[in-house]
Amino acid sequence: MPKIYLEQSVYEATIERINFTFDNFENIYLSFSAGKDSTVMLHMVMDEAIKRNRTIGLLIVDLEGQYKLTIDHMLECVDMYKNNIELFWVALPIHLRNAVSVFEPFWLCWDSERKEDWIRQPNKLSITDINYFPFFRVGMEFEEFVPEFGEWYSKGKTTACLVGIRADESLNRFRTIASTSKVVFKQKQYTTKVTDSVFNVYPIYDWKTEDIWIYHAKNKNKRHNHLYDIMHKAGLSINLQRICQPYGDDQRRGLWLFHLIEPETWARVVARVSGANSGALYVQDTGNINGYGKITKPEKHTWESFSKLILDTLPEKTSEHYKNKVFTFIKWWQERGYNSGIPDQSPSLLENQKLAPSWRRVCKSLLRNDYWCKGLGFTQHKTDAYEKYLKLKKEQRNNQNFNL
Repeated sequence: MPKIYLEQSVYEATIERINFTFDNFENIYLSFSAGKDSTVMLHMVMDEAIKRNRTIGLLIVDLEGQYKLTIDHMLECVDMYKNNIELFWVALPIHLRNAVSVFEPFWLCWDSERKEDWIRQPNKLSITDINYFPFFRVGMEFEEFVPEFGEWYSKGKTTACLVGIRADESLNRFRTIASTSKVVFKQKQYTTKVTDSVFNVYPIYDWKTEDIWIYHAKNKNKRHNHLYDIMHKAGLSINLQRICQPYGDDQRRGLWLFHLIEPETWARVVARVSGANSGALYVQDTGNINGYGKITKPEKHTWESFSKLILDTLPEKTSEHYKNKVFTFIKWWQERGYNSGIPDQSPSLLENQKLAPSWRRVCKSLLRNDYWCKGLGFTQHKTDAYEKYLKLKKEQRNNQNFNL
């Protein structure tokens, strides 16, 4: 789908989208991460809220293992707009991905059983009572919490959740906007139905990274997260700068910066998050350490035997998880012409485009600690049904004598 350029600037278009949101939704809240995108969105939305003398919700999901500079920026913005926001600063035990460890592939932020190890203490504005929200469960996934919060906040009224994502950031974000199968609000493609009452609204979806910084250059009275200034001094291009908690599958590439920018915070991060230190040391390397770029197999090994060697050396629970994924991957391709099993390797171009299976693809996912095996074509499970899925797959493997 080609991009269609208009005479109207993205800034002008965003103002129109924000006005449309205020005109058509009974409730409005904004999801704020303190990143460059959500900060620009916050400033523009609050300009309109102040003009209309309207109060909107502000949702901050505090993930504990974040930069102090980011928390400071959040506090500045909250204070700046305190007269027109209803604040929900959430510091609750939420289940998060830890892509730098195979021993603890997930961690629980604000875990009440590890208070002495917390990277920092929640601030006085935080919601820390696990009973505050009637829908909350200890260990909820972030992806579960956000839509349930929206439905709770809506109270049955038409509600807009303003989200600061841009289509240029990733293919998945582009699909979020461009999808023709989703339900939208009043034919606006920059909206997506989430629940019966709630629609996500993406007012800055068509901005480029350069547009974000042009906005700040023209609006010097609007605060921005100074963590980006330090990242710029460290040599990162504007397209590589990320401020979210850096243990996820994509975010870990910036983990090496944490101990340089905030050494006092880093000392507590290492004690709190399994694998953080080794992740920071090796995450930028290519090859067999993290599965990036060109990988090699040990002498006298095939890609299949190397994959099985890796599976045998993983912790039992992690190994079981990956075996189920590999089993499903192979079975899927067997039903599509690879009756005798997948090849050891396929042409690299076809592998990279996910058009052909191979044990080399499997090996690369294992080396990357690609927990949800997105490199094999899987997507993330978001419900408790995953535990049932694991048991079912294990039974299928055993019934078919599938050896991994």
